[in-house]
Amino acid sequence: MASIIDRFLGLFSLDLGIDLGTANTLVAVRGQGIVINEPSWVAINRKTRQVLAVGAEAKEMVGRTPAKIVAVRPLRDGVISDFEITEAMLDYFIKKAHSRHLFNIPRPRVVIGIPSGVTEVEKRAVYDAARSAGAREVYLIEEPMAAAIGAGLPVTEAQGSLIVDIGGGTTEVAVFALGGIVVSRSIRVAGDEMDEDIINYARQKYNLLIGERMAEKVKIAIGSAFPLPEEKTMTLRGRNLVTGLPEAVEVSSIEIREALANSVNTIVETVRSTLDETPPELVADLMETGIALSGGGALLQGMVERIADETNIHTWLAEDALTCVARGAEQVLARLDDLSQVLVGLERNSTSRAITTSARRVA
Repeated sequence: MASIIDRFLGLFSLDLGIDLGTANTLVAVRGQGIVINEPSWVAINRKTRQVLAVGAEAKEMVGRTPAKIVAVRPLRDGVISDFEITEAMLDYFIKKAHSRHLFNIPRPRVVIGIPSGVTEVEKRAVYDAARSAGAREVYLIEEPMAAAIGAGLPVTEAQGSLIVDIGGGTTEVAVFALGGIVVSRSIRVAGDEMDEDIINYARQKYNLLIGERMAEKVKIAIGSAFPLPEEKTMTLRGRNLVTGLPEAVEVSSIEIREALANSVNTIVETVRSTLDETPPELVADLMETGIALSGGGALLQGMVERIADETNIHTWLAEDALTCVARGAEQVLARLDDLSQVLVGLERNSTSRAITTSARRVA
């Protein structure tokens, strides 16, 4: 009976491509493009765990909530760390995407991006969360594959292509050919780690405690991975750890580049090691097609130039790099028959209950 109802409600539901990111969640509707781009934050009551706000509204509460309310991110390093809150967040975004529809009980088909190399437990947690949030059909796709499709790379052709997807929690590097991933790397160093680098730098050099929002603001404004044509300065505002009083310190883009050096070096070395394991024939292809960058972290100033300088391969930023995964998932929905080979399967030997319980323990 439930499946019949789902199929009926599915007639009035949209097909959604979802980039379930550590920092931001993007939702694309088949044929319409990106309709939601909001932070992956949820505000809850500490005692009752009641969800009070989701997305941009919840992020605005970070660091400003009373003791009984806490704003959290239910994903860490690209995987679910709190199953129930992730389910609530997905439910909110799915219903928001259908807010203009007559029926308010959506049963959509969804394609969700997941980091490459995640465990079966982590895959099943995403699948179960989407199903519990109301999706009637759930398909999983590795984020670098979705990003490559969204960036317009010829992943199903014999010609090799490479993408570096730098998100909030993970950086994915993958080489594609004939609809599959030939070589891939997934590291948990990305935008969040860069923010942490800036926080640590301010603490160690200036005894200044700054928040995540300030660190992200500085990273976007003057952060860089390569010397800038014209170096910039910006004011850091926080609390002096010695006096306990508010303090403002002016920092330069050179200092912030120094602060980001470890994370940037790790990403660059991951790209180099991926190239080192790539078959020579595909390396020859990459020298023609270049390296594509996607994800919010790819927008760091000088990242394109740094990777090009380190690899001696033409590097380019994908159009609308932040939305590549969601747009790629949307394209897969539109061509499920042609692109079914790029989807990720689930092992059937684990019960949903055991998997879900394990997912709740992921920290």
